[in-house]
Amino acid sequence: MNILRIIEQLSEVDADVLGRFDSRRAVFKSLGNTAQKGALAAAPVFVASLFSKAYGQTTGTGVIEVLNYALTLELLEQDFYKKMKDAGKVPAGAPAGAIDTIYKHETAHVKLLTDTITALKGTPVTGKKFKASAFPADYTTQLVVAQALEDTGVRAYKGQAGALMGQVAGTTSLLQVALQIHSVEARHAAHIRTMRMQTPWIPAADSNLPAPLGPVYTGETSPREDNTVQSKVDITKLGSGYSANDAAASFDEVLTMAEVLDTKRAGGLVE
Repeated sequence: MNILRIIEQLSEVDADVLGRFDSRRAVFKSLGNTAQKGALAAAPVFVASLFSKAYGQTTGTGVIEVLNYALTLELLEQDFYKKMKDAGKVPAGAPAGAIDTIYKHETAHVKLLTDTITALKGTPVTGKKFKASAFPADYTTQLVVAQALEDTGVRAYKGQAGALMGQVAGTTSLLQVALQIHSVEARHAAHIRTMRMQTPWIPAADSNLPAPLGPVYTGETSPREDNTVQSKVDITKLGSGYSANDAAASFDEVLTMAEVLDTKRAGGLVE
């Protein structure tokens, strides 16, 4: 993922977006040619500072911890898709192409996060793999677990991005960056769900599914995915025609770091 390109695209639709980040706006303004932009894009500390915001650093939670949390999830997904490819059960054609593409995306995410943590003089987590004993033998169940991983990842990223809200003035631009990064994982989740002949969005009924899927859509402190209340407004009471399932499927919920790393969810799949 080209972080510089993301910021440039945001700048095209919002001239003040760079100013909302910080004084680096002046740095961008001073870049008059491709060579200078390339040099900036190669500066890991600059990229790291953007990621610290995009992953939702908050007071009391160090950026390295947040980045390693994200890296743990990416390593888990990367290894899972490698195991899928190596198992040889994915049908040829579109299914194999999709799994291969997702694997490449996860590999790119792992590299970027690893390089960023290193540039910040932190120690990237390594060796995080999908538990071999939990890996399904058949393709159908592999897709079920893939859905669990992807939907967990989406809720996890959203959980960190949500921590940006209300902290300082101008948080909208930071949330936009978080959503740019988060959106790739959301697209993975939607595609895997489609491959399983499921709706690309999450229906309320998923909160009552058995493991491994069920726990992904529930939380001890976070709202369940069958939640129908947003910002203290019951969506089902906004007018006729809004069922509880419609209301729940219209909004995705978050998972906290502790919930994601719980043994019922991703934490129980890490080897």
